[in-house]
Amino acid sequence: MARYAVVAAMLAIMLVPVPSLAVTAKDKMATCKFGADDQKLTGKARAAFMKKCMSNKDEPRGAATGVPPPPPPPPPPAQH
Repeated sequence: MARYAVVAAMLAIMLVPVPSLAVTAKDKMATCKFGADDQKLTGKARAAFMKKCMSNKDEPRGAATGVPPPPPPPPPPAQH
């Protein structure tokens, strides 16, 4: 019984949000600048990249574009 109490207490501790792990605006700015420098962006392209990068949206893949890929071909018929 005590084992369950210890496990429950450990889970409760692990589920508490940890603000020290949050990314600060300064860290995010440094990351965005690095990305812009890495892509050698200048002018309006750099400004647009920085604006998108600094926004609070979490879109690691970016927006969906184009047509979805075609479905895979059906498997060959089974031979008996």
